[in-house]
Amino acid sequence: MKFCFLFVLFLCFSLSVVGQGSNDDYGWWNELHGWELGDPGWRDWMKITPGYLGPNALPVPDVKKGMISENTEIEITASNHFSKGDPTQDISGRLFIPFAKNKVAIEMYGVALEHFAFSEEIRNERFARDEDGKGIVIGDFYFSTLIQLIKDRKFPNTLLRFTTKTASGGKLEAARYSDSPGYFFDLSFSKEWGQPEIGLFRPFGLFGFYSWQTNDELNLQNDAYMYALGADYKKNNSLLSASLAGYSGYKDERDRPMLLNFEVRKDFNQKAVRVQYLYGLQHWEYKTFKFSFIWKFNAVE
Repeated sequence: MKFCFLFVLFLCFSLSVVGQGSNDDYGWWNELHGWELGDPGWRDWMKITPGYLGPNALPVPDVKKGMISENTEIEITASNHFSKGDPTQDISGRLFIPFAKNKVAIEMYGVALEHFAFSEEIRNERFARDEDGKGIVIGDFYFSTLIQLIKDRKFPNTLLRFTTKTASGGKLEAARYSDSPGYFFDLSFSKEWGQPEIGLFRPFGLFGFYSWQTNDELNLQNDAYMYALGADYKKNNSLLSASLAGYSGYKDERDRPMLLNFEVRKDFNQKAVRVQYLYGLQHWEYKTFKFSFIWKFNAVE
């Protein structure tokens, strides 16, 4: 479990970094947006929704597939988010630990470092106060508990997930992260046909609820229902997967992101590699490539 300890230490160190204070003169922002003395503060101008923040601020959660995997995993991921006005790159990490004979698991993940360079148009649209639109920032940290409710029965495999989101992400003034907590929970389902050696087909689906804090004094939180639908094809140690996923907020301020997920994974004895492509359909205007390297260990009894 040495790698688990190092992973947690790495995340804690990243989240403890304190950014330098800004000495910017914000007269340009006041003039651009018509702000005058006595108007609400700049935070009230910003919109805490996925369509007005960076790609990692309020992303569509990873789709679970009704089952807890058998191994403890440490995953390091490099991501490149392509966007006309907001190209972004980041390094993230994930720690997954199943126990109690794979009936319960905990999962911790977050963005360790994010590099951004957005355009003037994006800056003004998001009311950002970072004039040059360039920088490096640390992301939010998530903690999940997963409970296997049903497995290998006539009824589909069923998994319950509950996740909390911290407010550790920085650079609200650059519209990178929401600087607010949140949570979501969901039920995912799957059913398998075939055998991995000759070809296994697994359709899956998910529905749940997502809530996060906003800066709107009349509506202090935004509530959304989550959904996903997709299928896996697995043969031997190779996996192909595709899904449609998203969530739908009630404020109708670019808070209904929807995207397509494509994944290829290859497992080896104690390691695995994974490549993902995420295609934003609405309210998440990015095309993202992710490459992950995974270390696997025996599950905790």
